[in-house]
Amino acid sequence: MTQLKKLLPEQLAYIAGFLDGDGCINAQIVKRPDYKLKYQIRVSITFFQKTKSYWFLIKLKKLLGCGTLRQRPDHMSEYTIVGPSNVENILVLLKPYVLLKQPQLNVLLELIKQMPKVKNDPLTFLKLCEQVDRFIVLNNSKKRQITAETVRSDLGLTTNLFPVETETKSKLS
Repeated sequence: MTQLKKLLPEQLAYIAGFLDGDGCINAQIVKRPDYKLKYQIRVSITFFQKTKSYWFLIKLKKLLGCGTLRQRPDHMSEYTIVGPSNVENILVLLKPYVLLKQPQLNVLLELIKQMPKVKNDPLTFLKLCEQVDRFIVLNNSKKRQITAETVRSDLGLTTNLFPVETETKSKLS
């Protein structure tokens, strides 16, 4: 975080513009059989660039001080930052400068605030998974396979989490 605080407003604005144009703010539900609830919510920021400009992603990683780099076989490269604290720290600094992806940024920051409340509680976790599903529309996701409905089904939760009370006694009795 100390390194991030040293960034100048011009640098933050440039990084935010790069994120708006060639980046992604995302949350996903990931299968984790070793977890009590069988799934994990993964939050991330990813920057994309043709591999011939890989040097720029290396420079960006040095500026931000976290994340991983990857060169893909399709001649594209990725710089990805994963995890609630790193993602939150970066998004809070970029927030005043992000324009196009402001909806994703706001939803992700709210989601990160709620994550500590899960504490292996299936209903709370499911509510967060429903928030993650918002990224299907926000990011125009076509390949997403694991949704809140998948989690609901695997955890054996009913579809209607908050049923409306109905009268059970007959008015004649």
